[in-house]
This record gives sequence, structure tokens and C-alpha cells, in this order.
Amino acid sequence: MHAKRFRAILLAAALVGWSGIVGPRLPPRIQPLVHAVLAACLVASVRAPLGLRPPRLWAGVRVGLTVAAPVLAGVAASTASTPVRSAMSDRALPAGALHWLLVRIPFGTVWSEEAAYRAALGTVAGAAFGPTGGRLLQSAAFGLSHIADARSAGEPVLGTIVVTGVAGWLFALVLARSGSLAAPMLAHLAVNEAGAVAAIAVQHRKG
Repeated sequence: MHAKRFRAILLAAALVGWSGIVGPRLPPRIQPLVHAVLAACLVASVRAPLGLRPPRLWAGVRVGLTVAAPVLAGVAASTASTPVRSAMSDRALPAGALHWLLVRIPFGTVWSEEAAYRAALGTVAGAAFGPTGGRLLQSAAFGLSHIADARSAGEPVLGTIVVTGVAGWLFALVLARSGSLAAPMLAHLAVNEAGAVAAIAVQHRKG
């Protein structure tokens, strides 16, 4: 048991370290590919179940879409708020909107993070600490992994850790309920894509 816990903590620390030190230094064009491939290798190395084949896949799609729908509606509604529009207007967006929406978000962020944190780390941490402890470790690591993003965007670090940590916990619950990584991937995709599209739309109108 001690060996399993050490392995889980080591993996969590490695993921946080990669996100804070190595990942941000990769060239933006190859970053999504590197993250996606490494996440796939990590999943394979720990033999994490993904549930991406029927019938679990269909359950994951149903649950994921159920979660994604209110997220999309909430983001759309939030753009009516002046403070939200101002924040989106001031947000520094990556160069190349299509590459961001079609490559960086789905592959470099959603697949790589869900595979690495929910599937791989979740499997290892769950075996070491049990379901609740495992979710706590992976959600904490997920929150801490966004420190570099918060600093580069000029956002509050502590607030970012808390928000993304809670999101990691919720994504893990969605995975547990559906048995398929498709569910948290769809929920995660909805959050990121909706925010990105809204920011692009607001800045386009401003311009």
C-alpha cells in the first residue's frame, strides 16, 4: 500500500511539475501534439480504463452532453453581463483562432488533461487512496497544474487553483457515474470551447 501511495503522489507531482515548468516552454505549434501523445502513453502505462467503446461510450456521451448543455447556456447568458464582457474583451487570446479551437483545446487541453488526470492519475490514486481520496489527489493536482496558466494570464493564482480543483473533482464524479472518459471530456470541452468562442465573439464585436 505504501508503494502504491508513493507512486500516486509521485505521478501527481510529476504532472504538476510538467504543467508548471516543461509544458509552457514547448513551442505553441507542437505543444498540443506533445501533450496528447504523452497523455496517451501515460494511460497505456498504467492501463487506465477509458470506457471509449460501446456501451460505456454511449453512457459517457449521454452524461457528458447532459452536463455540457447547461454549461453552454450559462456561458452564453454570462456574456450579457458587463463585467464578464469586459474581462473577455481584455483577455489575451492565442494567435490563430481556428488552431486554438480545433487543435489546442480539444487535443492539447481536453484530451491530454482528462487522460492524464482523470484516467491515469485517477486510476493510480484510486487504487492507492480509495475512490474519495483518489479524487481528492487528482483534483488537487489538477488545480495546482494551472498555476502557470494563471500567472501568464494575470489571473488570481489561489482562485484559479480552487476553481480548477473543484472542476477536476466534478469531472471525476462525471467519469465515475458514466464509466467513460467521454463524459468529462465533453463537459471539459464545453467549458473551454464556450469560453473561447465567447471571448473571440466579444473581441470581434469590439474591433
